Amino acid sequence: MGIHQNITSIHLDVLKEIGNIGAAHAATALSSLLNKKIDMKVPKVEMVSFDDMMDLAGGPDNVVTAIYLRIEGDVSGSMFFILPIEQSNAFIRNLIQDPTFDFEKPPLSEIGISAMQELGNILSGSYLSALSDFTRLKIYPTVPALTVDMVGAIISFGLVELSQVSDYVIVIDTAIHEEDVPGSEDVRGHFFLLPDPESFDSIFKSLGVTLP
Repeated sequence: MGIHQNITSIHLDVLKEIGNIGAAHAATALSSLLNKKIDMKVPKVEMVSFDDMMDLAGGPDNVVTAIYLRIEGDVSGSMFFILPIEQSNAFIRNLIQDPTFDFEKPPLSEIGISAMQELGNILSGSYLSALSDFTRLKIYPTVPALTVDMVGAIISFGLVELSQVSDYVIVIDTAIHEEDVPGSEDVRGHFFLLPDPESFDSIFKSLGVTLP
């Protein structure tokens, strides 16, 4: 029996609530960083196959902006935050007040790269902190790395160890909204949480799930 068959909608709802707690903390940090009122939600959390994960990010050949980091402590694994190029550009242009910044036109400015890494720091740190508080597990993110590449190339190296045991990934949808701008569109991205095989057991045991 695969791990995904032991996970119910109740467990995913718990992960969603943890995500929303982390999102609230991230929104506060982003509001301070941008000096604007930011709202952030986690519309959905699900477990999907690797193929579905690729599709959610636009397909393996789709070029995206990605923040990648490792997770260490009681839980180990990989985490990706993936945003479409156009949404990454809009966010960073707003943040650094440079309308010419474009992830598709290198060389990229150091300030733009740093701003995107800081976004990854805030989002991943807020979510993992909430997950740590809820599960009482010690979870530490490494310094995030930024890359712009095809989805397949970005995540393939993060799947090697996990794919030997499981075919499933935890997906945390993310929606960031600028509240004081009428008609502004949400910045929508995806967190892909890929616990190492033994860490799946630690996470879900803490949520009351008995795994085979």
